[in-house]
Amino acid sequence: MPSVIFEVTSPSTKKNDLTTKRDLYKQLGVQEYWLFDPKAEWIPEQLRGYKLVNGSYQLMERDQPVSQGLGLRLVVEEHLLIFYRLDNGDRLLPPDEIWEQLTQDQQQLQQARQRAEEEKRRAVEEK
Repeated sequence: MPSVIFEVTSPSTKKNDLTTKRDLYKQLGVQEYWLFDPKAEWIPEQLRGYKLVNGSYQLMERDQPVSQGLGLRLVVEEHLLIFYRLDNGDRLLPPDEIWEQLTQDQQQLQQARQRAEEEKRRAVEEK
């Protein structure tokens, strides 16, 4: 069972997000329930978090949103939700940036292997 849920919300889903889904998540014991409105159509600050306390959801502080369940600080940047680790402050990379970093790392590894092979060949030829 999840302990944290994020809903991407809009004016058309607002009622369902605040009633049916919230009630379901409460029954399931979900500890944190976040509503993210990327276009700020009905949530001016774009992000609202609720924490389950004694069987009901209470609105979390808005000035510095933190998910204790995930160990992350949440920051809205334009229309994106960015996650930062609480333990060291590092930004979690989105999937496209992870892929880009992985591709770069693989290329560097391949280049290092090629250099090592070149050096090995040269050493053998010099003998």
